[in-house]
Amino acid sequence: MKKVLVLGCTGSIGTSTLDVIRNMKDEFSVAALTAHSSVGKVKQLADEFNCDYAITLNEGVDGIKRLIEKTTPDIVINGIAGAAGLEPSRIVLDYGIDLALANKETIVMAAPLVQALAKKRNCSILPVDSEHSAIFNLVERFGSDSIDSLVITASGGPFRMLPREKLALVTVEDALKHPTWDMGKKITIDSASLANKGLEVIEACRLFHVPVSKVQVVVHPQSIIHSLIRTNDGVMYGQLSEPDMKHPIVSALSWPKVLPNFMEKFNLFDYELTFFKPRFEDFPMLSLAFSAAEKNGGYTIAFNAANEVAVQAFIERKIGFLDIPRITAAVLDKDWSKEPENFDDVFAFDSMARKYAEEVL
Repeated sequence: MKKVLVLGCTGSIGTSTLDVIRNMKDEFSVAALTAHSSVGKVKQLADEFNCDYAITLNEGVDGIKRLIEKTTPDIVINGIAGAAGLEPSRIVLDYGIDLALANKETIVMAAPLVQALAKKRNCSILPVDSEHSAIFNLVERFGSDSIDSLVITASGGPFRMLPREKLALVTVEDALKHPTWDMGKKITIDSASLANKGLEVIEACRLFHVPVSKVQVVVHPQSIIHSLIRTNDGVMYGQLSEPDMKHPIVSALSWPKVLPNFMEKFNLFDYELTFFKPRFEDFPMLSLAFSAAEKNGGYTIAFNAANEVAVQAFIERKIGFLDIPRITAAVLDKDWSKEPENFDDVFAFDSMARKYAEEVL
């Protein structure tokens, strides 16, 4: 049985992870829990899962170190949102523990550093994003030498069919009405702007060591095919399942095994699958992400930081929806060509980009 430490246990990933553990008690148990600040909820969950160790992250990253040392988990799932998830990822890997990673910013900001650390400590980074989980499993089965290119699917978000002239008028409430996935506020707005898909493009390039020219985005509103690979012979292979994050969570927690689980089996007859080209001009966050992914240095760090600042300003109704890409583009116009040599550099770049974004605001 694997002992699981759940970082961000009250968020959407953490909640789905605990539902997996509830239904697969013979395979997984809860070693420890963390949440951002929901003390009452964390205590309730700790009681339910008979877990002696649970904290809120107001206690800081030292609290995570204490949890790891006291509970010795077999795997940690990082469901913390945003750049705040990077330092917990670093800590987990430094202890030599497998990391089930839902925090895409860890890879977007510091892929070479966290991958080098995982190699040094002889542990694995297992992607939990549904798109990267799909690619990971396909690459594992075919081998990286067989892969020609990657295709990442996108739902298109709530504004997929909205005319360009109306995008300037959308509200926070409009942006939070995702047609397929139930997620937190920030990632839901990122999905509406396609910034989330941009982050996933960056993550795919870094995780699977492919150039950005070998990554394609396809709008697939049903969110049934979670990603595809094209092999060297031109054939495409995809992973299909219901749009439920419990599937990639089970995959990461079970790896390298493939286990039977409690979820309903996918039925092809329930869906008609459709595909469209992304509207790059109308959703410039995607183009900005492709551009950042092409460059070395700190451009992807700056992309993420500027977007986080802009999205928070949009949530607080300080700016409009189309100001998110304007602010991000302005920050990316700065020189980010210096390569971060360590985690301190990464955090310094992140802080600098946030400062520039605030100035643009």
